[in-house]
Amino acid sequence: MGRNANGRSSIYKGADGYWHGRVTVGVKDDGKPDRRHVKSKSKSIVTGKVRDLERLRDKGSLPKAGQRWTVEKWLEHWIDNIAVPPRISENAHSGYRVDVEKHLIPGLGAHRLDKLTPEHCEKLYAKMQDRGLSAGTAHHVHRTLRNALNVAVRREAVGTNPVLMAAAPRLDEEEPEPYEIDEIKRLLKVAQSQERNGARWVLALALGLRQGEALGLKWADVDLATGMIRIRRGRLRPKYAHGCGAKPCGRKSGYCPQREQTRPETGRTKSKAGRRTIGLPTPLIRLLEAHRDKQTAERDQARQLWSEGGYVFTKPNGEPLNPNTDYHEWKSLLAIAKLRETRLHDARHTAATVLLILGVPTPTAMAIMGWSSASMATRYQHMSDAIRNDVAARVGGLLWEPGQDRDEDDEDPPEEAEPAA
Repeated sequence: MGRNANGRSSIYKGADGYWHGRVTVGVKDDGKPDRRHVKSKSKSIVTGKVRDLERLRDKGSLPKAGQRWTVEKWLEHWIDNIAVPPRISENAHSGYRVDVEKHLIPGLGAHRLDKLTPEHCEKLYAKMQDRGLSAGTAHHVHRTLRNALNVAVRREAVGTNPVLMAAAPRLDEEEPEPYEIDEIKRLLKVAQSQERNGARWVLALALGLRQGEALGLKWADVDLATGMIRIRRGRLRPKYAHGCGAKPCGRKSGYCPQREQTRPETGRTKSKAGRRTIGLPTPLIRLLEAHRDKQTAERDQARQLWSEGGYVFTKPNGEPLNPNTDYHEWKSLLAIAKLRETRLHDARHTAATVLLILGVPTPTAMAIMGWSSASMATRYQHMSDAIRNDVAARVGGLLWEPGQDRDEDDEDPPEEAEPAA
C-alpha cells in the first residue's frame, strides 16, 4: 500500500496490535506540523476519533497542542491571572474565587478540561442543592464556570464550552415588593430623626444609590451650591489578613487583634454607567447641609482620634462605614418605622418605583439609577398599589359615566306589552 500524501490523515494497525490514527491539524509554534495521534484495539473506534479530529480541525475549534489542562489547573490560572482586578471589580473577583475554591475545584477539578461534559456540570449543581445550598448559589457557580471556560475556548485551550449546553439551576426569585408612598414617607421621617447618618437612607430611597455608592461617597463629590453629586466609586467589603506574626492568635483573620486590611477601602463603580452625576432635591440639600454640620462637630470633638478620609457617611472616628454594620442599621430602621422586613437592596427598587410613579422617561431613569441598559428598567420598576389604583381609576373614568354603576347594555330589557285581544 502506498503512503498517504503529506497532510492526509492515516489509519493503520501497528506491531503492538493496536489500530493507530494520525491527523494533521495545523502547525505548532516551532513551525513543525501539529499531528495528533489516537489509538484503540478497534479500527472503527479509531476511524471515529480521526473523523472527530478532522471535524474539529475544519471548524477551527480544536485545542492547541501542548499542556493538557485539568479543570482545576485552568480555574486556578484563570482566577489568579486572567479574571483579576482591575480587569474586573474587587467584589466580582471575590465572588469568583469563592466559587472556584469552595465549589468548582472540589466538585470538578479532577476532570480533564477537554473531557468535561454538560452532565458533569449538572450533577455538581444538583449535589450543591442537595446539600442545602440555594439555587442562587448554584446559579452563581454556573455563571462563574461559564465565564472561565469561555476564556478557555477563546484561547484555544479547549474546543467547546460544555457549560453552554448544561441546564442552569432554576431561579425562583420572589418578586420584590417596594414600599408604597405612605410607607416611604414614614421611613424618610424616621431616617431624618436619626442622630447619625440619617441622610444616608434618604439618599438610598430618593436617588436609588447602591450600598457601595452611598458608603463610598466623599464630600469632594458633593456640590451643595449647585445641588449635584457625582458617583465615582463604591465602598468595598473589608478583607483582612492575620497580623499576629509568629504567635498565631487562633482566630479567624477578621477577628485577629492585629489584623491587617488587604483590600482598598473603595473601588470603581459596578459599571461605566454607574459613574454618573445626579441632581439633588432641595430638601435633600438641606439635609446634607445639616449632616455636614453634625460631622464637623464630631470631628472637633474627636480631635486627634479622627481619621480623615473625606467620606460623607462615617463612624464616630471618621472611618468609612462597614457594609455589614450598614446592613444591620437598615434592619433597625425598618423596626423603628414598623415596616415589613426587606433586603437593603430593595431600597433601590423603591427608588425606581418612585421614578415610575412620577413618569420619568426611561433614559432619564437610566442616568439617575446608573443602569447600563434599558432592560434594567423592567427589573427594577415594579407595579405598586398606588400605580394599580391610579390605573383602575383611569379605566373607570374612561368606561363609565360618573355615578353609573353598570353598563346600560346590562340592564334588564323592558317587558313587552301583552298583545291586544
